[in-house]
Amino acid sequence: MLRFKLRERIADLEFRERKRIQLQEIAAATGLNRMTLSKLANQHGANVQTDVLDKLCTYFGCRIEDLVEHVADEMVGSPDVVQ
Repeated sequence: MLRFKLRERIADLEFRERKRIQLQEIAAATGLNRMTLSKLANQHGANVQTDVLDKLCTYFGCRIEDLVEHVADEMVGSPDVVQ
């Protein structure tokens, strides 16, 4: 399963810029739909196109591995695994 780390990237940006960043602001800057961003931030296993990931990497100035992480299926939901 893929784990999207959009919330972490937003938190990092908020810390650097010392201001609150809303999904609507990211949507306006990237041309992405706010609902697409909301799904990435809040749903497990969201279906995302590569152009969305490209725009987000450009916006946050990060690499793809800073935005997406692969989590093995056996690790998902396991109480012993720290993510």
